[in-house]
Amino acid sequence: MKGLILSGGRGTRLRPITYTSAKQLVPIANKPVLFRVVETLVEAGITDLGIVVGDTAAEIKTAVGDGARWGAQVTYIPQPDPLGLAHAVKISEDFLGTDRFVMFLGDNVIERGIAQLARQFAQSDWNAQIVLTRVQHPEQFGVAVLDEEGRVVRLVEKPREPPSDLALVGIYMFDHNVFEAVHAIQPSWRNELEITDAIQYLVEHGYQVYPYVHEGWWIDTGKMEDMLDANRLVLEELEPRVAGYVDTSSQLCGKVVIEAGAEIINSTIRGPVIIGEQTRIVNSFVGPFTSIYHHCEIIDSEIEHCIVLENCHIEIDQRIENSLIGRNVEISRSPLKPRALNFMLGDYSKVGVLSNSR
Repeated sequence: MKGLILSGGRGTRLRPITYTSAKQLVPIANKPVLFRVVETLVEAGITDLGIVVGDTAAEIKTAVGDGARWGAQVTYIPQPDPLGLAHAVKISEDFLGTDRFVMFLGDNVIERGIAQLARQFAQSDWNAQIVLTRVQHPEQFGVAVLDEEGRVVRLVEKPREPPSDLALVGIYMFDHNVFEAVHAIQPSWRNELEITDAIQYLVEHGYQVYPYVHEGWWIDTGKMEDMLDANRLVLEELEPRVAGYVDTSSQLCGKVVIEAGAEIINSTIRGPVIIGEQTRIVNSFVGPFTSIYHHCEIIDSEIEHCIVLENCHIEIDQRIENSLIGRNVEISRSPLKPRALNFMLGDYSKVGVLSNSR
């Protein structure tokens, strides 16, 4: 089997972070989401990978390279405009050929991986398998309707009145017959070739389309709240590890990872937390569900339930919570008012924060 990873979207829901960076490269527990997708496919024995790229192609190519670090071989497939998931399949036909393949959205995180599913599909005579999960707001997703025997009978893309709560997770498995479907369907009202329409075509033309209802967690990391939630879930799976320096006046509580070259000085780290390489935490408190990436400084500060990207400097006397902080950000004291802290900061931002002194 081959793998097809979709990384061509513009990430508008994660702006301003995605003005300067691909959304698939925002880290969850200090690992870019796209890297997690590659690892998931490789763990399933799928090493011949195609990555569909768009405006952020250069950045993704630099980050992923040829795939050798994962024991994979990567082919890049340019998609000049994001014209839908089925369009991404259509333009990948030369790469995929007649092989069965897994299509995986590059900004999705799923519990427990897909090794068993991929093995099951590879050994079957099914034409397609779709992964579903129950969601609270199905109108935001492609939705599947199953009959009493659990077979797929209908799929609808982002319906105003959802016929079920079973959302398409963003993981699909196809054989070569999907190309008949993507060439036959027409663009939707969004001017996109919808993967739901392609799967519906397969259902209506007698192909074998099997559903799998995923019972674990799954997150589409399209918004800041989703990123923080995915970060929380992945951090809960951490195995504690200290590869950096922790002085005797500091305290580590719970699941904490301190990566190589990091320094913890007179601080409390309450897990689950991961502190990246060459990051310094001084006279500070880092609370649960926080990921601080490499080459950061957190001084005289309190931070909890946050994602902090690389090369940030935070030095304030007020608590930061529930925030996604971009690359090269500086947050420091300032005499300006009003007093408030809640951040979603783009790369190279600078924020002055009110000092407690009057």
